[in-house]
Amino acid sequence: MTDNTALKALADNGVSIWLDDLSRDRIETGNLQELIDTKGVVGVTTNPSIFQAALAKGDRYDADLRQFAADGKTVDETVFGLTTQDVRTACDILKPVFDATNGVDGRVSIEVDPRLAHETGKTVAQAKELAAAVGRDNVLIKIPATVEGLPAISQVLAEGISVNVTLIFSLDRYRGVMNAFLTGLEQAREGGKDLSKIHSVASFFVSRVDTEVDKRLDAIGTDEARGLKGKAAVANARLAYQAFEEVFATPRWKNLADDGANAQRPLWASTGVKDPNYSDTLYVTELVAPNTVNTMPEKTLEAVADHGEVTGDTISGTYEEAGGVLDALEGLGISYADVTAQLEREGVDKFATAWGELLDEAQSDLDLARADVSEAGDK
Repeated sequence: MTDNTALKALADNGVSIWLDDLSRDRIETGNLQELIDTKGVVGVTTNPSIFQAALAKGDRYDADLRQFAADGKTVDETVFGLTTQDVRTACDILKPVFDATNGVDGRVSIEVDPRLAHETGKTVAQAKELAAAVGRDNVLIKIPATVEGLPAISQVLAEGISVNVTLIFSLDRYRGVMNAFLTGLEQAREGGKDLSKIHSVASFFVSRVDTEVDKRLDAIGTDEARGLKGKAAVANARLAYQAFEEVFATPRWKNLADDGANAQRPLWASTGVKDPNYSDTLYVTELVAPNTVNTMPEKTLEAVADHGEVTGDTISGTYEEAGGVLDALEGLGISYADVTAQLEREGVDKFATAWGELLDEAQSDLDLARADVSEAGDK
């Protein structure tokens, strides 16, 4: 537990602090352990962009790359091996947190290949493969909340595998995610699984909503439009929390909870502020409520530790105001449905592009490693 006032206040108000980053360097230098000890980090999330950046820096992957090259591994096998190894090690580092929180925290997420976002069966197959390869109870498999992802979420949960549902932008889709979660738990129960061992978070994206809506408000250019800038993302997330409260107060949920099920917590993702005109702690301090997770890039984590002002629950009681923000946007001709559909498309595309860059980086490194192996063999 951290002694930092702001970070401790977040934890005291029911917010789990997760780090949105992972690298071999962060693991081997002890930095991840340091953040757990001094900044109250109790979980880690990863994505293709994070792994691509990790692979591009330094030489900590070189020995593994040479081994993969010597073994004749493909680039896909290499990426799978490198990423699952880092996640496995991070899971081991966070195991004490996992044990201390009865599995609620101490979690590390790894994502299915985003190119499979619209293929249910292949997503399920790779989710199972990733869970088996990492081989740790505290891993979370990330599955995108596309239409095709929803049944995959249910099927993976039914297997007893814990899931981080990612790329949620709209309230309707979030309700679909929660339904998929409940369905998965019901199927797991029918299959004789121990519901108390299954955990899930729903990653609701924040900053990208403001980025897109603010662009459209700037195009309108009126005083009313300018007055709404920087408000859509927080309003959207707060209404998501309202939906969370509603769903997890239903008889359907109570029936599962009575059998030991754990609620699927909302996770605020994409909480690094993109617009320098806004407070760099905006998407943390304005989204404080019990049973939530905030996964932050290190820059945001440091900003909160340095000057974040945590004043308690900043979500409960805000739903009417939040609904008013979305209504006002519709009144200006900014379609919520269009914004969120566009953000989902772009989100899937960005992660698929990042995956391609990760493969390119790994292929280049693998080629160099093969040349080293070949040269060593010639001597």
